[in-house]
Amino acid sequence: MRMPPVPRTAKGWSAVGGALVGVLLVSYAAVAVVTGGQVPWNTKVLGIDIGGLSEEAARAKLDRDLAARARQPLAFRAGAKSTSLDPRTAGLAFDSAATVKIAMRNGRSPLTMIDALLGGRTVRPLIRVDQSRLQTALNRLNTKIGTPAREGRVVFQGTTPQAVLPRDGSGFDPKTAAERIKAAYLTESTVSLPVGPLRPKASAEAVRQAAAGPARTAVSGPVTFSVDGKRLTMTPATFARHLQFIPDTAGTLQPRFDGKGLATALGARLERLQQKPKDATYVIKKGAPRLVPSREGKKVEPKALATALSPLVTRPRPREAAVPLSIAKPRLSTEQAARLGIKEKISTFTTRHPCCAPRVTNIHTIAKILDGYVVKPGETFSLNGIVGKRDKARGFVEAPMILEGRFVDDVGGGVSQFATTMFNAVFFGGLQDVQHMPHSYYISRYPAGRESTVSYPQPDFRWRNDSPNGVLVDTSFTGTSITVTFWGTKRYDIESKSSNRYAVRAFESKTESGPKCTPMPGAEGFRIDVWRIFKQDGKVVRRQKFHTNYLPEPRITCRD
Repeated sequence: MRMPPVPRTAKGWSAVGGALVGVLLVSYAAVAVVTGGQVPWNTKVLGIDIGGLSEEAARAKLDRDLAARARQPLAFRAGAKSTSLDPRTAGLAFDSAATVKIAMRNGRSPLTMIDALLGGRTVRPLIRVDQSRLQTALNRLNTKIGTPAREGRVVFQGTTPQAVLPRDGSGFDPKTAAERIKAAYLTESTVSLPVGPLRPKASAEAVRQAAAGPARTAVSGPVTFSVDGKRLTMTPATFARHLQFIPDTAGTLQPRFDGKGLATALGARLERLQQKPKDATYVIKKGAPRLVPSREGKKVEPKALATALSPLVTRPRPREAAVPLSIAKPRLSTEQAARLGIKEKISTFTTRHPCCAPRVTNIHTIAKILDGYVVKPGETFSLNGIVGKRDKARGFVEAPMILEGRFVDDVGGGVSQFATTMFNAVFFGGLQDVQHMPHSYYISRYPAGRESTVSYPQPDFRWRNDSPNGVLVDTSFTGTSITVTFWGTKRYDIESKSSNRYAVRAFESKTESGPKCTPMPGAEGFRIDVWRIFKQDGKVVRRQKFHTNYLPEPRITCRD
């Protein structure tokens, strides 16, 4: 029997709609259950399907599949000129983590679940932008393509204001270029921009007025700042060279201090207002390392100094401001040091020298500076990087050193003996030699083939703590010796084996005159090989060869 047709009433449509909603809700619930903790099905990023993957797997897939595209240079056209832009140099990078999080967060709504069921959804890739690097890259491109506008400013010759007038340029607008590049990265291969005139922010008249008015006011008297209640006054002769008037976004010239330059100019005066942090270290008590806690310091940030002082110079007197102190964190905290496994002696070495020469003062000075220094796991120790240029202010004196094959006096001469002593502690500690340079001539107080010279800035002496534990540098000395001991967690027993000297070469004798003549005793040149033999539990696990070529040292006789 034929059924009568269903009337198309509002009630009928309501029933159909309710059924459809029910189906969709059930489908939504099913999708949500199945994809819990995963990227929703049919989710794509630049055509790459990451649906159904875990967050970690989705990130890995995007990083892998988009790696080449992320490195691809962008073709850059401005007017009739073309060049390219390296995205890495410009500070552009694909942010896979943020992209996947957006995909997972937005993919939980009913509407996007329906999208997934009906064919999928597309998520736009998110990028990270280093604005400073991008602007630097765009400035370089503008220099290639056109002529950048020169901003006007006021500088100081001594305490006299000097107007540097602005100049028009031509090229592309950096702000527009930045927006187009960010939009094109990963999605387009070419960015095109129109070229036109580039106008400086401030007019020439504005620069002249600033030089004649506010800039003269700026150097009309001293400025004073206080740090934690302690006051420090600077005269115009001190601060003017670190002050400029530069245009703001509205084209008005404003005073701006170079904070780093100011801090350098103030030097010790500023240091007395600060407190240096103290690194955690260890002292040796009864033959064992004992932890000495770290301490936070207080410092004046150059940016804070500039920010506080810049507005002062255009104000009426008195011109004074407070500069805040920031926390100065130690390089190594107590908590970090306690986890470094510094518990036993891993190597020690001593070299000897005659008493009382000026070079001994330098050996002792550098030993004091480095005593207690802790080298973290994976860290590379640089003697020049840590100690810096040897100077009289820290107690270094003039003493002989080898320069271009001759003995000359220089501040810090003799510290190569410390470098040699430390090199041997590195050698017998089983640590990684990164950079060492033997002396050009053999010096008999050092072990042949196991020694290192050092000067500033080069040659440096560097070694890497390739162990999983920290290394404590412990120094001690007498009037005739210097000792470097390393403490940490012992990994190897090290043996040293040397070849006989070979390729021996005789020295020549010379007679010279003049006030700079320095007698030299003369010594044979030779070659030698040294092996570092690594042992664990009595078994050899590694060998390392060091080859050294010593030149013949001439015999120099000085004639009056």
